Amino acid sequence: MTPILVSKQTARRFVLGKQGLWPGRRWKGKKGTAQAIRNCEAVQLDPLSVVARSQDIVLHSRVLDYKPDYLHQVAYKDREFFDYGGWLAMYPMSNLPYFRFQMDRRLRDEYVKYFVPQHQKVLDYVRAELRKRGPLGNRDFDGKRLELQSYRGRKETSVALFDMWISGELMIHHREGFERVYDFRENIAPKEYDYVATEKEAEEFFIRKNISFLGLFREPVLRAALQGDMRYKYSRAQASQLAETWIASGKAKQVQVEAGRDTYLVLAEDIPALESLEKGKIPKSWNPKETTTLEEVTFLAPLDIVSARGRAKKVFDFEYLWEVYKPLHLRRWGYYTLPILYGDDLVARLDPKLDRTTMTLEIKGFWHEDDAPVKDAQFADALAKGLVRFAKFVEAKKVTTNSIRPPGLRKHVERILRQSL
Repeated sequence: MTPILVSKQTARRFVLGKQGLWPGRRWKGKKGTAQAIRNCEAVQLDPLSVVARSQDIVLHSRVLDYKPDYLHQVAYKDREFFDYGGWLAMYPMSNLPYFRFQMDRRLRDEYVKYFVPQHQKVLDYVRAELRKRGPLGNRDFDGKRLELQSYRGRKETSVALFDMWISGELMIHHREGFERVYDFRENIAPKEYDYVATEKEAEEFFIRKNISFLGLFREPVLRAALQGDMRYKYSRAQASQLAETWIASGKAKQVQVEAGRDTYLVLAEDIPALESLEKGKIPKSWNPKETTTLEEVTFLAPLDIVSARGRAKKVFDFEYLWEVYKPLHLRRWGYYTLPILYGDDLVARLDPKLDRTTMTLEIKGFWHEDDAPVKDAQFADALAKGLVRFAKFVEAKKVTTNSIRPPGLRKHVERILRQSL
């Protein structure tokens, strides 16, 4: 079967639109926060808060009038979502049966098989304390320190809590700051979702979810993705057969981008949107509630799936590195650099920091692509409006823009900031 051929612009717009970033914010408020997470399939979580946490920047870029408390409410009050995994992310609660299949298989992981027999007394103690005093977090236990360092925790009780969580006995009841507070799964999960899917159901679910999450899903990646989700080593032949089965059944279509060699999988249900974009039309369900990304730029989070892990280079020919863990002398740009979306393209990046003593949003660095329209008044307006919205989101009272170049762009932005903050 011949793959569907699309332009680079269509590919960019499709990837952005599937993730709710283009042509502008299409959701609003607390209800829109839940809609955005479901539409995006998952939102990766990270504890670091230089200006705001990555997950909050992800949702701010998609949801009009977003507040970080909305994420807490829909996840831990309304129980519409749960956070899970070594690749820590927020997922719709309806996904739980399929992740419970993964959780059950994690019980047979080498680390768990080693830890459980050696620490049965610790596990029993944690269970007893949770029944008596729960929900509880790491700080609520005075456990023995581990002899060997572990990223799962510094105390035996911390590792016990983590292993009980990763294998599904516990779930996260809520977070205090970013600290996990645990309780037994049966006390948290809605009963209609608290069951284990079959292996076939789980495999089907994870194939679909992976394709939907990325929009354009490279066929060779399927094997690695499924190995992580299913906790099973697939051969290349097995993964290839699964892809062929999905294509033959009509559940997925093959797509190629002009001048590219890669073949992508796209869900059959998304082909109408892809075809509309190729004709220069915008799917009706994608219409923004307020400004478009041409009228107001959007700052992408460090862990936004659209641009993280090399996708910025692949889809937008835009080099992006999250350099937060690099030593200062090795950084090319900045500590917490965010890509800037203008229209349907990534045209620049900035390094923001929030000084919480003065509530000043400092733009510590600004770098634009060679073809960025930095001398264009429309772009200057869009950049300024994006900065105004972002400053209000992080509750900044002032924005410093000394690093923005060229000078004409900086002066234009400063004038609008003075009028709007």
